[in-house]
Amino acid sequence: MKLSFLEPLYKQSGPFASVYLDTSRDAALEDPDAAVRLRWRRLRDALVSEGADRESVTAVAGTVGSDTDVPGTHGQAVFTAHGRLALLDELPAPPARDTAHFGTLPDTMPLIVQHAPGIPYLAVHVHYGGRHSTDATGTVRIEAEAGAWPLTKVTPGHRLDEEIPVADWARAAGEVGRELEGHARRIDVETVVVAGDVWARGILINRLPAALRGQVTTVAGAGESEPGRALLEHRLESLFEGRMAAHDRALLDAFLAERARDGAFTEGLAPTVSALQRGKVKALFLNDHPESPLRLWVGPKPGQLALAEQELRSYGIREVSEERADTALARALVGTRAELIVVPEQELRPSEGVGVLLRYADPASGK
Repeated sequence: MKLSFLEPLYKQSGPFASVYLDTSRDAALEDPDAAVRLRWRRLRDALVSEGADRESVTAVAGTVGSDTDVPGTHGQAVFTAHGRLALLDELPAPPARDTAHFGTLPDTMPLIVQHAPGIPYLAVHVHYGGRHSTDATGTVRIEAEAGAWPLTKVTPGHRLDEEIPVADWARAAGEVGRELEGHARRIDVETVVVAGDVWARGILINRLPAALRGQVTTVAGAGESEPGRALLEHRLESLFEGRMAAHDRALLDAFLAERARDGAFTEGLAPTVSALQRGKVKALFLNDHPESPLRLWVGPKPGQLALAEQELRSYGIREVSEERADTALARALVGTRAELIVVPEQELRPSEGVGVLLRYADPASGK
């Protein structure tokens, strides 16, 4: 997964307030907005106890709960610095628990995890309930959405919504297919999920460009699409559960191949830190352990991280602080434009939960 969406955040200077909050409006509650405000007050107290300045707290307060137009279960990630909003991101699922942190670095790992697996896809729903003949009356309606799963749950992708007379469907399906191909190319789609009437969708699939037709997966049923949520959301949930994006899978396969021949790879926290210091990391594989006690020392720049405070001091770095290891690693990856793959332990369990695919192996050391 590329982390370029975090670059604007790291271009700003800290300290940062980082807040993760469940902002779902449960219809069963008498006053759902009051419930959100109550959850925020608890986090506000936590920020103040960690030394957050009044301006940063006020900036968060003016943002949390602003997603009243987002239906269903979801959350918000809010980052502020020096009294200004630094980044706001809608979460496709409520955070595992509401949290607030004030410190030198933003706490971005929970946000990164919610962006995974980041599968680029195209969802198509072909609506038709009439007679299966091109001389029938009525219309075929096409709904389509291109986006990255699971973010389209709360941030809709590009949508297409057209109605075509049944008599014109056989001819128009080819034009629709070419339009869909254009949307698919823009996001380098890896899966095309098609639902709806078997006859009408069959005509569309047969007229898709060959490359796109080879990526089609058909699903039975569709369910009602809730306004503001992803098209075919429930079908996509089942289809993509436990799945990695093809790009991430290719990087994982490359890591496993390098490890098998003791090539351009490393694992464990100390070797990973060393590789990041030298800008050698192509991709980092991380088991998500929010409860991990591992810590690192960091300086003002992304590549300034170490296992011990004295190492940074020895380089003449004066401004140092101790941070969660995953927080420090995330900043270093963004700063060096390396990729991060949050990988399930059943797929890979590297030493200390972290492994690295190197950009190149050092001939002198073999790494």
